[in-house]
This record gives sequence, structure tokens and C-alpha cells, in this order.
Amino acid sequence: MTVTVRSFAKINLGLRIGAAREDGFHELLTVYQTIGLHDVIRVSVERGRGIEIQCADPRVPRDESNTCYRIVEKAMTALRAKGRVVVEIEKRLPVQGGLGGASANAVAALLGLERALKKSLPAVDRLRIAAEVGSDLPLFLIGGTVLGVGRGERVYPLPDLPALACVVVTPEVGVSTPKAFAEWDRVCGGGKKEPAELRSARPGQRPVPTQARPTRAEPKQAAAKLTAPDSSDRMNQLGLELSARLSEPYSSAPSGFLARGGRAENPLLWLVRAGIENDFERVVFPKYPELREGKGALLSAGAKYASLSGSGSTLYGLFDSRTVAARATARLRKQGWSAQATVTLPRSQYWRKFLVSSF
Repeated sequence: MTVTVRSFAKINLGLRIGAAREDGFHELLTVYQTIGLHDVIRVSVERGRGIEIQCADPRVPRDESNTCYRIVEKAMTALRAKGRVVVEIEKRLPVQGGLGGASANAVAALLGLERALKKSLPAVDRLRIAAEVGSDLPLFLIGGTVLGVGRGERVYPLPDLPALACVVVTPEVGVSTPKAFAEWDRVCGGGKKEPAELRSARPGQRPVPTQARPTRAEPKQAAAKLTAPDSSDRMNQLGLELSARLSEPYSSAPSGFLARGGRAENPLLWLVRAGIENDFERVVFPKYPELREGKGALLSAGAKYASLSGSGSTLYGLFDSRTVAARATARLRKQGWSAQATVTLPRSQYWRKFLVSSF
């Protein structure tokens, strides 16, 4: 039996980086949002043993380092299942672009495997296994608008907001997540380390295949430096902003959902326009001036909000309508940018479109 599923991408609506933890990760606070761009994953179970990863893109690893391989291996043990599992990855998303492609692939492989085996893991076990494989895998088990805390793996569904037009710009550079964290520690955490070389995955080079683990901080001195008030204050401030915006519809406070002229504004656009930012921009933009230029190009093309997704290199802009987004995409392409128009994907649509076929 072969199961075909879509592996949808995500963007980050704001991202705050907190103190380094004892396990080497950083505390994070972010809002994930699934979008309509996707890869396609095909999972089949045959007689025999082992796991085979197939992909035409040479940048995608096909060994035990692949997220799909790792999650299938764990799931087969948890399900007490036998057989040879073949996972075919049809890449349409950029590799190491900040859209969570490898993580989404893994979750799609997990759910496709369950359907192919006609067995299901308990929801708690599914989330646990996903978090063991990578920090941003669990969000793809929820979809839509998702709050991420901890190292990003503790996820909580937020209200299922309406779809919003989106344009994704993918510059021809690759940003290494662990080196971006290291640069953050050096610049914003009070460290005195040498600058981290972020330009580690130029086209043609093999990028880090999974959600990257940030550089471990030296136990006590680094921890002291990284627990500076600025880190926790900024995370608390974002938390307050998110809480205020998300709770307003249920409170007696005056509503901001009506734009000028009485036209209802999309709550998602209203949320991101509150001023939330991605901390990675502070260390990635100086190293990659073209990324700052890309954000500026999105805003000039009419985006109501633009940001880096994750540590990059993908940028995105949110627009009032699909018509405006389509015009912006054409304009950006004429300027030489690799741009795609899409939409944010509410949770209901995410699951409705997830399964392609089973046969």
C-alpha cells in the first residue's frame, strides 16, 4: 500500500530567543503558521526489513541523518511493526530555507506510515517521538496557527484564523541555524567568541539535514551571560503582546478588528502588525545584506508585514488580498527575486488537504 500526503511548510510570526539552556538549546517563543507551499511524500510498506529514502534532490540525505528515516525508525519500534519502509520525497520547498521542510517531511512520513500500516500511535506518543527527532516537528501535528515555547517543541493550538495572502521570497543563500544561534550568543548574549561564519550552505553544498541543535554554551559562565534581563524581558513582552491581541475578541476591550470604513480586517494580519519581530534578523541581516533587501522589496511591493522565517534564508510578506499578492509576485520576479504566491493555511484546511491518496 502506498500513501501519498502533502508536506506543508511553515513560517514564523515573530520569534524571540531567550537564554541558553543546560541541554544546549535556547528558550524560544514563537507563533508558527502553516502555509500552502508543500513537498509531496509517498510512503509504502513492503515485505522485508529496513528503511529506504528516495529523493531526486542531491542535497537531501538518504541515510540515518534524514528526519524521515529517524522518525520512521522510532515509529516502527513504537508500533511493533515489521516490513521494509520506502519513503519517497518530492522536493518543492527550498532546502534549509527556514520553512521547516525537513521537519514537515518527517511528520508527513510518520502519518503516512500509520495509514499504510493501518495502525495508529496515541497522540501523546506521536508528539513525543516528533519532539525527539526535531524541535519544530510537533507543530506539524497540529497545523494552522500554533504557539511554540520551550525550544519550540512545546506547541499549543491558537484560534483557527482565516487564510491570508502570502508571498514567499527565497534568496540563493543558505543560513546555518546552529551558526546563527552562535552569532546570536556572541552579539546579543554578551559572549566574546569569534564571529560565526553564517554562509555555510551555498548552492551546491550539502546543508544540515534536520532541525539544527544550537552550539552548547559553556556551563556556568555562558549561562550567566545569556540570562541577561534583556532576553527574558523581550520574551515576556512578546508574550504580553500575543496575549493581548489574542484575548481581545473575548474581552470587553474595544475591538481592533474593524479597519477604516468598517471593513473587517483579517485577525492574523492584525496580530502580526502589532509589532512582533524575528530576533534572528538582528544577526542574519548584517551577514546577508541581500536578505534585508528582500524584506524591503516585499514591503515596497505592498506587504502589510514582512519577516524572515526561522533563521532564514526564506522571507515572507502578508498581503491584503490574493490579487495584490499576485501583482507583488510579478513585480518581485521582474526585480530578480525568486518569489511565490501562496496563502496561510488554517488548521481545518491543513488537515483537509493533507492526504492526497491511498492505494
